[in-house]
Formats: sequence, C-alpha cells, structure tokens
Amino acid sequence: MMILSVIFSCDRKDLLEEEIAQIEMEVQVDRFDVEFSKATPEDLPQLKSAYPFLFPSQYKDSVWIVKMKDTVQREIFEEVARVFPDFSEPTEELRSLFQHIKYYFPEFKEPRVITLTSEVEYKNRVIWADSLLLLSLDVYLGTDHRFYERLPQYQKKNFTAGQIVSDVASDYVVKRIPPDQDRSFLGAMIRAGKELYLKDLLIPFKNDASRIGYTVEEMDWTRANESEMWRYFVERSLLFSTDSRLKSRFIEPAPFSKFYLEIDNESPGGVGRFIGWRIVRAYMHNNNVSLQDMLKTSAEDIFNKSGYKPKK
Repeated sequence: MMILSVIFSCDRKDLLEEEIAQIEMEVQVDRFDVEFSKATPEDLPQLKSAYPFLFPSQYKDSVWIVKMKDTVQREIFEEVARVFPDFSEPTEELRSLFQHIKYYFPEFKEPRVITLTSEVEYKNRVIWADSLLLLSLDVYLGTDHRFYERLPQYQKKNFTAGQIVSDVASDYVVKRIPPDQDRSFLGAMIRAGKELYLKDLLIPFKNDASRIGYTVEEMDWTRANESEMWRYFVERSLLFSTDSRLKSRFIEPAPFSKFYLEIDNESPGGVGRFIGWRIVRAYMHNNNVSLQDMLKTSAEDIFNKSGYKPKK
C-alpha cells in the first residue's frame, strides 16, 4: 500500500506540474546593465526615458557620466558580461516561478524584470516593487569571485546564478504571510517554515538546499541532526520563549547556529528555519487544509496539529 501511495502521489505531482507549465507567461527582461555599460553621454537622455526609476532626480547628469567612465564600474560591467553573456537560463527559471505563483495566487501579474549592477550591494540584490523586479547581477558572479573576498563565507555562499530564482521567490513569499502577533521562538520558526513551504510549491525544480540557502553539506548535516536539535529546543523550554536572542541564534543568517555546544562550528546558521519547515510540511501532510488557510493559521495551531516527529 505504501508503494502505491507514493506512486499515486508522484503521478499527481507530475500532472500538476504539466498543468502549471501550460499557463501562459511572458517574461520581459531588460538588460539595463548591458545598455548602461555600452552607453555614451549622448545616450543618457534615452536611458533616462526608458528607465526613469533608476535615475533619481536629485542626481545631475554629470554623476551618471562619471559612472560611465569609472574604472571600477567598467570592471564590474565586464565581469557581469562574462558570467551572464545572456540571461536565458535564469529567465526560464523565472518564467516557471511566475507560472507557479499564478497557479497558487491567480491575481498575480508578472513584473518587468530589469538586470543591473549595484556595486555588490548584496543586502538589496533583489528588489521586487509592484510591477518591477530589479536584480543586481554583480552579486551572482560565483561564490569564489574576487569581488567577494572580504565577505564571510556564510554570506557569499549563495552568490551564484543558480540562486537567483530562489532569492526572488523568497522576496515574494515573505509578503504573502499575514502578520502574526506571536513573538515566541516557535512563532518565528513556523513563520520561516511557512515561507519555505511556499518555496516548495513555487520552485519545485530547485532542491531543498537551494530553497533554504544551504550548501549540500549543510543540508545533510541539518537533516542528520534534526532529532538532536529538536531535543535541545524542547529540553530547554525554548519553544514558547520570547527571548529575542533566540532569533539571532537560530533563525537569522549567521556563520553557524549558537547552541553553545561543540557542534556549533559544524552547524549552519538558521537551523530553526529548517525545523519550522519540517513542522509546516508535517502539518500540511497530516491535515486537509488549503494553502490559504495554512498561511492564516497560528503557529501554535500548526504545531499542535502537525504531528511533527523529527527523524532519528
């Protein structure tokens, strides 16, 4: 019976993906980074007309002309052009993401995608504002690129072209989770779990490591130590604690999670997000509820009805 259940489940997923793939979706990608790198001062009025939102009015034209000629900027443009001579593969992944969003959120309207450079402003590498999606390609040149030499490994490990669609999905899903007054550690874990569960649905063509932003080795470690991490949280009565420091220890990006044990240096940062993800997956597996209802359900209800049991 178990084998038949797995087969039927896979068949349903395949049929669903075929249905989603039929959704019509136009993806407009404008390579502003390429246009600006080739532009001369005489081209500036045309660029400003095509991309007015990228030229704040408080800056004089002389600022942009200097930027056109700046040697550091020229080097950035050259490196982006080398890594992204075209944008076809990320475009296809964005198309699939948009199709999945449209399926689950029918009111969705695809944005205009604009690629640019931002002097490696990695905290704002994806900006999704209504009808515009801005992507800073100089933050996706490869983990070992010389531009990132001074950045810690935990920050630059996802600076790869393959991570673009996961970052875009993250920027979308955080806006789909309704506000919650729960300030507990469990609440933070479940909120992160909701976001990651949404990414399960929106980018099924990516693996778990990409969705959560881990390396394959970090993902393997987290899965192998799931039971021990859960026991740590339960035995120390952390689940319903409102100590804000727990978020920095176990939710937010960091070089490692802070159990204050020998395992710390082996662990990836943000393991609480993984546990929340596992709880939400268990809840959706064990309860007949819609996606929209789950997003509105409180963390405590999700936890109590999840039947979550960590893998040993």
